[in-house]
Amino acid sequence: MRFGTPVSGLDRRTSRYYTRAMPDTAPSEPIDRLLPLAPGRARLARRDLAEGLRRSWMWWALALQDIRLRYRGSALGPLWLTISTLVMVVAMGFIYARLFQTDTRSYMPYLTVGLIVWQLISTLITDGCQTFTASEAVIQQVPIPFSIHAYRVVCRNFIIFAHSLVLVPIGLAALRIPVGWRAIEAVAGGAVIAINGVWIAILLGMFSARFRDIPPIVASFVQVAFFVTPVFWPIEALGEYRGIAEYNPLFAAIDVIRAPLLGQATAATSWPVLLAATVVGCAVSFALFARFRSRIAYWV
Repeated sequence: MRFGTPVSGLDRRTSRYYTRAMPDTAPSEPIDRLLPLAPGRARLARRDLAEGLRRSWMWWALALQDIRLRYRGSALGPLWLTISTLVMVVAMGFIYARLFQTDTRSYMPYLTVGLIVWQLISTLITDGCQTFTASEAVIQQVPIPFSIHAYRVVCRNFIIFAHSLVLVPIGLAALRIPVGWRAIEAVAGGAVIAINGVWIAILLGMFSARFRDIPPIVASFVQVAFFVTPVFWPIEALGEYRGIAEYNPLFAAIDVIRAPLLGQATAATSWPVLLAATVVGCAVSFALFARFRSRIAYWV
């Protein structure tokens, strides 16, 4: 089958796009030989990202399908994550509040939001390793933009994040903690985290497709990062070494959502660190995506 040949059952819009966009060359011929004759690699990568973003209906449907398949046969579905988070908060809240000698009423919301946001960030990183390998059959048979698989990962995890986020207003109402206009800042923080999720999914997805040792290495890193990041312990506990944690991009990502929801100001370094990590990550990921995009289908 030639790359330009529409696949049976494929959406007509997808078939027309790729019939025009993909060269009529046998798959056995190395793609890299075609690049000097085609538009620049960066242009192809930008077109892939833009075309994938426009097909929101596709990655939204794929994300919902992933969730249905993951919790198939379960009565509560993703709400099991919400329940497990609630149990963890109750179990840890009273114990760690006494360990850190802080007020339980103020510590419980801090712990709840921190765990929920951490679950989002950690799953974006670990699921990002499976961005392309988990879609091996689709990539090898259906010519759709590679970026759709990255958007699919981010969308799936934000849907699950929305289920767990239900605990936040319930907890704030139960503890009578007022919520001001500062909470709107959390929406901007979530948008920036979503952008980071896309480049993480593309970057780790490519590395994991090429080197299969990457997923367990990343999983180990995420496990260690949970304990060294102020998720369940207050940053003030570090005392004079507080600055070390403030420059942690993972803490910055948590802080831009947690602090506004709790009616507090974010740390002075949180937004600069998060935005700097976003710019650098997007630049590096795009450069590598443009360079190795044509090889992803062979790696998986």
